[in-house]
Amino acid sequence: MLEKLRLEQEKGSERQKLEFQMERETRSLDKLYNFAECSGLHLIFGLNSLLRNPDNSWNGSSGLSLLKYCAGKKYNISWDLGNEPNSYRAMVGKTINGSQLGRDYIQLKNLLQSVRFYTKASLYGPNIGRPRRNAAALLDGFMKTAGTVVNAVVNSHAPGKKVWLAGVGPAWTGGTTNLSDTYAAGFLWLNTLGMSAKQGIDVVIRNSFFDHGYNHLVDQNFNPLPDYWLSFLYKRLVGTKVLTVQVAGLQRKPRPGRVIRDKLRIYAHCTHIRNHNYLRGSITIYIINLHRSRKKIKLAGTLRDKTVHQYLFQPYGVQGVQAKSVQLNGRPLVMIDDETFPELKPRTLRAGRIVVVPPLSIGFYVVKNANSPSCKFR
Repeated sequence: MLEKLRLEQEKGSERQKLEFQMERETRSLDKLYNFAECSGLHLIFGLNSLLRNPDNSWNGSSGLSLLKYCAGKKYNISWDLGNEPNSYRAMVGKTINGSQLGRDYIQLKNLLQSVRFYTKASLYGPNIGRPRRNAAALLDGFMKTAGTVVNAVVNSHAPGKKVWLAGVGPAWTGGTTNLSDTYAAGFLWLNTLGMSAKQGIDVVIRNSFFDHGYNHLVDQNFNPLPDYWLSFLYKRLVGTKVLTVQVAGLQRKPRPGRVIRDKLRIYAHCTHIRNHNYLRGSITIYIINLHRSRKKIKLAGTLRDKTVHQYLFQPYGVQGVQAKSVQLNGRPLVMIDDETFPELKPRTLRAGRIVVVPPLSIGFYVVKNANSPSCKFR
């Protein structure tokens, strides 16, 4: 009788511990969802895939409880399971092969189907890091088992699926101190966005917004850091349609055994259709100048006689490229108050004027009324 009572007490204590943990997790999720909702963002929540049964299958009981809680709150969430499963052996001493991971995703899909509010919710993954060697085998096994249940594949290429990239550029391995949160990181970040768009990558996910590693988008007081402003400007000006850029003077053939590392990177897109300051048909060109000298760009063809709006992005302060503050067209970018962004005022360049890109700078150039057929009729 005493043993039975002790066992029941232990079970009750364990149940209370789980209930307390669940309550703490849901409070954190409430804050996270409210933040995303207020920011106009869509939340993708990653469930813990390291909760395993004795047969190494995923234990989805806590996941189901969380799904039911979120459904009761009517939280519009998409879902993911785990993070970098190919690294589990090194990180936590556990191994999950691709087939097992696929079965885990099928189980999660079935859980979503069992909760009426999430029957049409999107499911993403597997979020594989450094997709090579064992990761390639893991992805192959996963896609053969569960390729039909995911809406997009993260950090890997799979035929017939959209590809998303996460943890790239200055965010790799948590970033680098005194670099990843400075102006200098913007060169790599913007180039990553440009190259990814050219390769047809649908989504690039930036890690992290706050508090993890050295690649924050905001500081401890939630003041925007350089990559935040760069991302903000990119989202305002750059559309999803990628255009081909031909630049005379940059097409050089490498000498035998040598690789060309162009220090002037130029990309072009249709201007974002939600930017009501520009008519459809406008073009946004963004230029990264890694040279220590200014570079002159002359628009040719039908763009030659068009007015251009310049958004020149440079460091602000004596730290130079290691500054954590930036300026736009010579004016420091700072929040007006906790909820008000500054006006992003362009500098107008008259038609036919040569575009001068200062050394170690980033420039966005909107060609107004370009009347590009690729951008006007979509």
